[in-house]
Amino acid sequence: MQNIINRFTGLYPVWLILFAIIGYLRPEALAWFSGQWILWALTTVMLGMGITLTVEDFRRLLRMPGCVALGFVAQYTLMPLIGWGIAHVMKLEPGFAIGLILVASCPGGTASNMITYLARANVALSVILTMASTLLAFIMTPLWCQTLAGQYVPVDAWGLCKTTLQAVVVPVIAGVLLNWRFPRTVARIAWLGPLLSVIAICFITGGIVASNSGNLAENAIKMTLAVFLLHTFGFALGYMVSKLVGYSEDVARTVSIEVGMQNGGMATTLSTIHFTSQPLAAVPAVFSAIMQNILGALVASFWRARPTPVSADSPSKNCP
Repeated sequence: MQNIINRFTGLYPVWLILFAIIGYLRPEALAWFSGQWILWALTTVMLGMGITLTVEDFRRLLRMPGCVALGFVAQYTLMPLIGWGIAHVMKLEPGFAIGLILVASCPGGTASNMITYLARANVALSVILTMASTLLAFIMTPLWCQTLAGQYVPVDAWGLCKTTLQAVVVPVIAGVLLNWRFPRTVARIAWLGPLLSVIAICFITGGIVASNSGNLAENAIKMTLAVFLLHTFGFALGYMVSKLVGYSEDVARTVSIEVGMQNGGMATTLSTIHFTSQPLAAVPAVFSAIMQNILGALVASFWRARPTPVSADSPSKNCP
């Protein structure tokens, strides 16, 4: 059973594209998945992430403060500014610009941990960076959205903060507490986490595509280029900054993946709840979810063929 689930989750980009195609060709099949469905789906994904974390993961934050600080700062400076820059240079209409900035202002996605594993980079560091950026997303995401997307429409920063706390931070903390208080029970059901996360994100993507099928067709080229540039610059600059400040190859690869991959489910949820006057704001998250997984798979394949001396299962020896 575990092998079947691993194969299923390993084909995550394939299911994502399949649901997007179904949502586009048969919108009536997935258009019902909206509103509270999306909110609860994201909550499920984040709870699934939480139960994979332990108290020991939090202790590791103190053991590698330099790497955590580097990844966190890169995540919440490079990506928002890249997103805003692309929206400005490409002169995207307000809905698309807001959506792209929102995607860029979100924390690292859980898929980054899988890509890091496939790339033979530092899995422990990836998990810690995802956790750190996620737990503080309720501050950083609203702050960047208000600063950058506020140029297009008024942004309810406090509303974004509350939704992020409810749908992202609280489920992660609840998962950690469940794992700490009931480790044996959680161990028996932990295999459900990745499975439910893949299914939830696929339905989120399919639902958004179904609700915006017409707009997707009209703006496919523009959005594909925008998210391609966003994630490509994220991967490249995350790696370059890490190397410039003197970190080892495995740390640079991990930070690159963490910066380049965003929590598209969170971006989709926030856009549908807080930017109802701009329905196109949810569209970039759909293109981003597909594009970042394609690029991530390519990056993982490239680096997997060029392994680093440091084990991917242990904290980096060059990560103070």
